Amino acid sequence: MKFKYFGHSAFLIDELLIDPFLTGNPNCSTLPGEVKCNIVCITHDHSDHQGDAFEIAGNNDATIVAIHEIAQAAASQGLESIGMNIGGWVSVGEWRIKMVEALHSSGMGHPCGFLLKKQGTGKTIYYAGDTGLFGDMKLIGDEGIDIAMLPIGDRYTMGIRDAVKAVDLIKPGLAVPMHYGTFPAVAVDPEEFKRQCPVEVEIFQLGEEKDL
Repeated sequence: MKFKYFGHSAFLIDELLIDPFLTGNPNCSTLPGEVKCNIVCITHDHSDHQGDAFEIAGNNDATIVAIHEIAQAAASQGLESIGMNIGGWVSVGEWRIKMVEALHSSGMGHPCGFLLKKQGTGKTIYYAGDTGLFGDMKLIGDEGIDIAMLPIGDRYTMGIRDAVKAVDLIKPGLAVPMHYGTFPAVAVDPEEFKRQCPVEVEIFQLGEEKDL
């Protein structure tokens, strides 16, 4: 699968876009009109995560996947949306998407993470969203996680130390750090996470694309 990083926590995985914070992201030069996707997943409604999701979905006739309340807000603007809640699975195109717990806050509904499985790849991705460390990450790991995408920025989410503990619980094949370096409050060094992490770590540069 091809991963593209827009900075902060915004990734495009093949045709699936997650938490597209582009406008207002000081590290992102991509404009919302330049992004092509079929699915837009939103973990919660904070501006640095929901970001440009509605605009991008409208531009692409893409389906928004989000907690029920955010999906309802999207539908009220005429956008195609699928609402769900913690523990449930949905199928969208070639993707199976499960909504999982995240320890954070949100204005609408409950914050979440996602398990992502694309048909034909044999891989399971855990995109944690904004979250603190919690013991049930071990249960998420029981799904057999190939790639864990974890926040490391501290203050608003896990810091490096807790993100390393999360890896111990999840036991993924590969870890991808996110939600760091965008603002002074989350200015941590991903190389330090890589040094401490017990599994392979892939650090993305801004705007970089990689096949994982």
